Amino acid sequence: MNTFAATPFRTFDDIREEIVAYITDNILLGEVVDLLRVPSLLGEGIIDSTGAMEIVSYLENTFAIAIADAEIVPDNLDSIDKICAFVARKQARPTIE
Repeated sequence: MNTFAATPFRTFDDIREEIVAYITDNILLGEVVDLLRVPSLLGEGIIDSTGAMEIVSYLENTFAIAIADAEIVPDNLDSIDKICAFVARKQARPTIE
């Protein structure tokens, strides 16, 4: 069982802002894209499998969550809102079962 130290409380908007900043700075290398309007990060070519793994590592480290291989799916990672909802769910249950 993996557990993490408590992290500061973040609202959904805080989570969204941090994730957008990370993707803009590290995946898009500063290119300006309105990520909140992108329906599919994978479908639009914004992230690929390598980018998805980078995002997973970022999420685990930044939000103190553990992500199982089975959770690395488009339903959790294909848009900013899906990523934010996934992080919020994981923070409510911070262990892998």
